[in-house]
Amino acid sequence: MQLRAKIGILATAALAAAGLAYGFMPRALPVDLAEVKRAPLAVTVEEEGKTRVMDRYRVTAPVAGYVRRSDLKAGDAVAAGQVLAVIEPTRAVALDPRTRAQAQAQVRAAQAALAVAEQNALAAAAAAQLAQQERARAESLRESNFLSAQALDAARSAETRVGAVQQAATHAVRVARFELEMARAAVASTDRLQNGGAADVLQVRAPVAARVLKLIQESEGAVATGQPLLEIGNPDSLEIEVEVLSTHAVKITPGSKVILDRWGGDRAVEGRVRVVEPSGFTKISALGVEEQRVRVIVDFAAPRETWQPLGDGYRVEARFVLWEADDVLQLPTSALFRQGEGWAVFAVEGGRVRLTPVETGHRAGLATQVLSGLGVGARVVSHPDDKIGDGTRVKPR
Repeated sequence: MQLRAKIGILATAALAAAGLAYGFMPRALPVDLAEVKRAPLAVTVEEEGKTRVMDRYRVTAPVAGYVRRSDLKAGDAVAAGQVLAVIEPTRAVALDPRTRAQAQAQVRAAQAALAVAEQNALAAAAAAQLAQQERARAESLRESNFLSAQALDAARSAETRVGAVQQAATHAVRVARFELEMARAAVASTDRLQNGGAADVLQVRAPVAARVLKLIQESEGAVATGQPLLEIGNPDSLEIEVEVLSTHAVKITPGSKVILDRWGGDRAVEGRVRVVEPSGFTKISALGVEEQRVRVIVDFAAPRETWQPLGDGYRVEARFVLWEADDVLQLPTSALFRQGEGWAVFAVEGGRVRLTPVETGHRAGLATQVLSGLGVGARVVSHPDDKIGDGTRVKPR
């Protein structure tokens, strides 16, 4: 009985020791694993952009007056030379007696200015004739060696100078005549309106054949000089305007590939960078941070049918492809962590992790290129934390 009791006690003690050892033995940590693989990789910069018509014309009022109501609607086609707006002179100003008196005074002032210009022209002609005679005499004296070459050059220069003055005086006469005609036309228009006649209207015509993009002044009313009336253009000739950070713009070159996505269509559309504007601007972000941004203009590279629903001012997401390759050894970027001046990962071998330095290349958001340190098929911990160290036992989560 004593032997059996001793054996039972020893067995119990062994079981207890085994239980304690198993209880204190490190357990395998559940981790997320990822596999190093070869796949296409593209480094991109993504920004929000908007479409715009390439050749856009903003039609403005050339003079101040009263514009009539327009019958055009957004989307209507207009031909080159078609009347877009009709502007009448402001009646309140045209029928004002003070305005009429001012117009008549401007006529008299223009007549006086014309008389002054004509007299100046006569004086300039006389001076030119005298300079010509002086030059002729100087040449004759020079041939007889009674005059120096310097004096002859001075006479010729004087003739040229006086000739230029004469031409300027002739042009001044023409300008004075034009101003007189304008003043007389203003008086005639004012007299006609005060006598109950019809007002002269100004017709604003389309510079090119296009479509109406936007009606800025649809109803009738007073307009100032230079006030916008409507915008026209060809909606089929679209381009994309994208504002990118200046630090990204320096990496984008004309001809770079652009993927236009999330514009409402079934699939992405390809584009090409046409212009990276040389001048940047400051913009306040949604978080209140000042950013230096640069406008990049992108052309559609896909057929018109693929982006037919897009119009002027529509929103698109533009992904600028800075670098891409079809067969790249890569791993998840989340698996990398700093080790000194380089990068490292926890590679899984035989149920334990091994601290493995790696050399990385291009980084594209969630994936990073592996240049050395790992091979195809290697498994790494995709989200390492401070509980994991070199040699830690792990198991897939």
